Amino acid sequence: MNFCQGNFIGFVFSAFVACFVAGCSVADGEPVELTPATGTSVKSSSSVTKESSSSVAAGSISRVDSLVKFVKIPAMELTRGSTVFNVDSFEIAETEVTQKLYSTVMNNLPDMDKKGDSIAVANVTWYDAILFCNAFSGMLNLDTAYVYDGKDKFGDLNNLEINYKANAIRLPTETEWEIAARAGSTSTYFWGNEPAGDYAYYAQTSGPVKVAQYMPNDFGLYDVGGNVAEWVNDWYDAYPLENSDNPSGPNYGEYKVVRGGGWSEKVTAMASGERSKKLPTTQTQMIGFRVVHSTGF
Repeated sequence: MNFCQGNFIGFVFSAFVACFVAGCSVADGEPVELTPATGTSVKSSSSVTKESSSSVAAGSISRVDSLVKFVKIPAMELTRGSTVFNVDSFEIAETEVTQKLYSTVMNNLPDMDKKGDSIAVANVTWYDAILFCNAFSGMLNLDTAYVYDGKDKFGDLNNLEINYKANAIRLPTETEWEIAARAGSTSTYFWGNEPAGDYAYYAQTSGPVKVAQYMPNDFGLYDVGGNVAEWVNDWYDAYPLENSDNPSGPNYGEYKVVRGGGWSEKVTAMASGERSKKLPTTQTQMIGFRVVHSTGF
């Protein structure tokens, strides 16, 4: 349930309180519209392209070619309420990062309750995820998006900056993630009125599981609802009220945004517009991530 969709005045205050506790913003319940940029198509199968990592950059490491595929998302315009966000085209991994891909890139693996090459990696902090992105960029002979001066005793990265102009692997922005997850849909769930259990692994007592075991969305992306919830780049805050191009969230904050809902959560957490917030040092078997390849904006 989206707590911010009250239709009468008496519900507004209780909805605000519920949103604060659940980690969503008051603006989350505003109607969403998706519009393709001129000359592009949203839901046609021809509008997205699946590519192996070898197409990302010359000199790709062959041992990761079979472990990740990217889907090209067309330039889109997302309208939330009366605010318009324009987002350039980008490439996003069709699945969450697997344990095999993570261990191949990082030469280690976080503690996992369930192990398997094709199982989504979890128990990673937000910082772990961006260090993976930098290391993966290096393997693909790309630039690095995350620049920092070192790590402190609490696990934070000192003087961290994100270079959004870099041709690099990074976490998706929150708006990129939502556009990719919705795949042209404006309904609460990307699968519309179809059975949720066909598309998402949720309300379970153990997990995560192998990626791509459930139906994908119309962009060909798997597990954007369920399996592991996913870190995104943005610091958590209320949505901005001004139109913008390629929004990347506030410059600083306390919590990072998590999207998609995890394997033990209720179906309401799978909603395309649902958000939660966690400290970037949080480690849990519920949260993993997927990556994007961005050529800069």
